[in-house]
Amino acid sequence: MRDSPMQMTKFVAMIGLTFAASALIATLYGCQKPEGPAQKAGKELDQGAAKAGQQIEKAGHSMQNAAKGGQQP
Repeated sequence: MRDSPMQMTKFVAMIGLTFAASALIATLYGCQKPEGPAQKAGKELDQGAAKAGQQIEKAGHSMQNAAKGGQQP
């Protein structure tokens, strides 16, 4: 049984579309710029703020425990 010309055309179109999508993804991945100093500093600030928030939360729990007459964790 032979494939019809329409089926072959669809198959070739799918191969072309797959190739084009792969090329686009590879191009976008290759264009990604490395982190600059401002972005690195921003990430460090975010990490510092997160750590400070954890310490504040820990202090709040300790204060609640002390107010209840319990032990500090």
